[in-house]
Amino acid sequence: MTADTATYPALLDLVDRVRTGEFGPDPASQRISVAFTTRQAVRHAGRGTGYRNEVLSLRLAEAVGSCAVEPGALPDGALDDCVGADVARLLDHPLIPVRVAALDAYLMHVTPHTPDHGARPFPLPAGSSLEKSRARAQAVVELLDVPPGSTVLVVGVVNSLLEALRSRGIGYVPCDLKGGVTEWDEPVVTDALDAADRCDALLVSGMTLGNGTFEPLRRHALRHGKQLVVFAQTGSAVLPRFLGQGVSAVCAEPYPFFWLDGGPGVIHRYGGHCPESER
Repeated sequence: MTADTATYPALLDLVDRVRTGEFGPDPASQRISVAFTTRQAVRHAGRGTGYRNEVLSLRLAEAVGSCAVEPGALPDGALDDCVGADVARLLDHPLIPVRVAALDAYLMHVTPHTPDHGARPFPLPAGSSLEKSRARAQAVVELLDVPPGSTVLVVGVVNSLLEALRSRGIGYVPCDLKGGVTEWDEPVVTDALDAADRCDALLVSGMTLGNGTFEPLRRHALRHGKQLVVFAQTGSAVLPRFLGQGVSAVCAEPYPFFWLDGGPGVIHRYGGHCPESER
């Protein structure tokens, strides 16, 4: 797996364990049947700002693994590289989103989101895009065990998550590589590690797994004994493998994501304290 070992050591270690058969069949025997991208632009009713998403997804048997990318960044040939390829070959692909999506598909196939593998299902009700966004945000924020007045670093700005933190009296520092401002005109910082030093806990998008910023945050959480909760569309089956290794909880959301459909859905929670909804 060609990657900077300073940026992806935990991911590389996990891939090594996959290759040695720790989780199931030889990845060289598992072939991707479908590769696709999902592109979305959204501006929820009543919100003043919007955003765009693009996600690479790979189908392995009944499982779909995904990795978000910056819109327009994925080369056209990436899908052709993936279709019909075995997972072992894709784990060495030069593009990290392909490697992450392939690993996610494999782990989704062999360790699906079931109670046997530590997952706790959380139903999302049917509703508008904003209603479902808020429902997911509540499910994520419940995994944080911090008192009112705490400050949380939010990496990957999702306004519904910020709104949910505000409703609990929890402060936050919004962080995103793109910078900008939040829905409430709060400045978005771009240096996550610098901001982490002044925060009590970390709430982090799974997209960090695909852009190389996850590992420094994981190490920070380990070093300082801070909670690190991940909301994961990217690598939803990958990130639960890091529980107890700097990650305290994961809200895993495999494809299809909440923003694709107005009907009821389900996400899966791992680790963390026991939220009120599960008592």
